[in-house]
Amino acid sequence: MTVRLAVVMDPIQQLSYKKDSTLAMLWAARDRGWQLTYIEPQNLFVDQGEPWARQQPLQVFTDPEHYFELGPEVAAPLAEQDVILMRQDPPFDIDYVYATYLLEMAEARGVLVVNRPQALRDCNEKLYATRFPEFCPPHLVTTRAAHLRQFHQEHGDVIFKPLDGMGGASIFRLQPGDPNVSVVIETLTNHGQQLIMAQRYLPEITAGDKRILIVDGEPVPYCLARIPAAGETRGNLAAGGRGVAQPLSDRDREIANAIGPVVRDKGLLFVGLDVIGDYLTEINVTSPTCIREIDDQQGTDIGGQLMDAIERRRAQA
Repeated sequence: MTVRLAVVMDPIQQLSYKKDSTLAMLWAARDRGWQLTYIEPQNLFVDQGEPWARQQPLQVFTDPEHYFELGPEVAAPLAEQDVILMRQDPPFDIDYVYATYLLEMAEARGVLVVNRPQALRDCNEKLYATRFPEFCPPHLVTTRAAHLRQFHQEHGDVIFKPLDGMGGASIFRLQPGDPNVSVVIETLTNHGQQLIMAQRYLPEITAGDKRILIVDGEPVPYCLARIPAAGETRGNLAAGGRGVAQPLSDRDREIANAIGPVVRDKGLLFVGLDVIGDYLTEINVTSPTCIREIDDQQGTDIGGQLMDAIERRRAQA
């Protein structure tokens, strides 16, 4: 029987054909003959206690000039789907949380949601990494300016970043004697009202901020080292970084093999670890990327691996 797969994502018209990971997943599902449906997050709704969505039939193609077609919009229960991919990008705001509640209602009706809605809420991408302190650089999460200044004084060269961003947005490097420490702290914490993260700066970033992908608990054997552009601190591709696929190091495997089974047990089938040098800096669970770059450079089929994992999960249900 044909698998019915819906994807909840930001506008498909706006994605980057060259590097979008969701598109790689959809191609893999198409190649298996699965029936695809497109849903934008704002089109989720509840009617008389049932989760529904305004949705459109979707076809995808490997043609940069014509990579998708959408059919007419209809309203239908989410329970009619077999699988839902939740691929909405951060920020992880209250509307995102509401979307996970509706998807959790679909999950209760037998739909496999990837990644699991409760785990998306539980595993903040910055904070969840601190559950594995043995792999993390020195770090601090607080609203308090005094604590953040003390951390900066202790470590000299530090990174300050919000807990809900993506793509390197609002990440600041503060070096010894930086005159902007106070204003950066005030801005990021909203004058002491919002938690932020501080991490010791890792000079190994010049060799790349490595994205390690984990599919159903198992690491893909290649990572993508996102190497910062000249004069940049951030390796994120969205910030101009250059992606180089390379085999996992022994330390990369140690980190991935420790975290993989934990995230799998939480229902996180597709996860991206960020590793700089020997240190884990983030665990990405909302919409991890870098499939296309690794596939293109190493001949892998990561989207296909994910669809295989989804088929296994459905068979076990």
